[in-house]
Amino acid sequence: MEFIPDFGGFAFTLIAFIAALSIIVAIHEYGHYIVGRWSGIHAEVFSLGFGPVLFSRVDRRGTKWQVAALPFGGYVKFLGDSDAASGKNAAAIDALDVDERRRSMHGAPLWARAATVAAGPVFNFILSIAIFASVLMIAGRPVEAPIVGTPAALPAEMVTLDEGDRILSIEGEPVETLADVYTVARALEPTPTVDYIVERGGDEVAVTASFPLLPIVQSVTPQSAAIAAGIEEGDVIQAIDGVAVHAFSQLREAVDASAGDPLDLTVWRAGDTLDITLSPRRTDLPLVDGGFETRWLIGIAGGLIFDPVTERVGPGSALMAGAEQTIFVIRSSLSGLWHMITGAISSCNLQGPIGIAETSGAAASQGLDDFIWFIAVLSTAVGLLNLFPIPVLDGGHLVFHAYEAVAGKPPSDKALRIFMTAGLTLLLSLMLFALTNDLFCP
Repeated sequence: MEFIPDFGGFAFTLIAFIAALSIIVAIHEYGHYIVGRWSGIHAEVFSLGFGPVLFSRVDRRGTKWQVAALPFGGYVKFLGDSDAASGKNAAAIDALDVDERRRSMHGAPLWARAATVAAGPVFNFILSIAIFASVLMIAGRPVEAPIVGTPAALPAEMVTLDEGDRILSIEGEPVETLADVYTVARALEPTPTVDYIVERGGDEVAVTASFPLLPIVQSVTPQSAAIAAGIEEGDVIQAIDGVAVHAFSQLREAVDASAGDPLDLTVWRAGDTLDITLSPRRTDLPLVDGGFETRWLIGIAGGLIFDPVTERVGPGSALMAGAEQTIFVIRSSLSGLWHMITGAISSCNLQGPIGIAETSGAAASQGLDDFIWFIAVLSTAVGLLNLFPIPVLDGGHLVFHAYEAVAGKPPSDKALRIFMTAGLTLLLSLMLFALTNDLFCP
């Protein structure tokens, strides 16, 4: 009987993975297609998936649009291509007249070919920026003033603040901004309650309420110890190994001190009290400066005892923030790869298809907003990977185009075949290594 829920979880994970990958691949390949079309290069086939064709139609430009049975990628086959990797079909190109050859991938001007190749990764980055910006515009950002928006749901013995309260002081320390709330709270000794002065209805009111930074679960990281143990957003951690905790900092200290040993948590969830045991995992975290730090983590982020009031973010500011987030993902990915190569962090940080699929399912299980955010992060990773200078990938083709620009002629067909074979071998080796990580890394 246990097989049924396991199968259900597997099916959900697979569907989430296919959905995320299909969106990202479709945008990537559409980038190749549309820029190729604008550049005068004819696309013969636009395929979402590989293998037997399930559905197809030919548009008025003569491009065959199809959905294939294996939904783990896609491709655009341009005129003159021998395969989905844009290999050169010399016989087919020789049979074309001058005008038709101009419409082929291998007979078009260098600028048109380079732009068409680069468009795939660029469209992935555009998708990421658009998603990050849209999420920010929809959710808004906290206002600078420390004003209570939505109070957190807490156990009966805990007291929160009222919606609309403006915090003036905490334990006698003045508070002017939301950042001050965090600063003052982190300097306090964790206690069940603290004294606030708030502005409420035009009056200054003294209020005794729970510690500002309770161990409330604000978010759960996919593929973490917390999500594996069943911890959910909104949970309140009340005790660790039988010892009451009143601040998120106490939880962090207990996790750091555990060195991976199991922790018994008492968790409040919507009126029920649960006992959950989990073991922190050794994790390499990217830093803002591009480095990494290794810590024991359970994979949750905390928050205040209230959601702050938010304000609308304009399109310009949102797009700027989206671009900054995309750049951060790129920098973190490159830094992580370099640190793995040099041995500074574990190579287990490199995920393969199983790991990515599990992360897809975990993100989808937490809600549509988390899943969409994950798609943006994965789209950035896919765009970056395709820019690596490995033959077969877009970056490898751009290297060939750069050589042609400098040498005045493309590499010979024989050299291209050798490079493409070597690139395919390297890519398959990396995929096998990542798959091994999925199966054997803790």
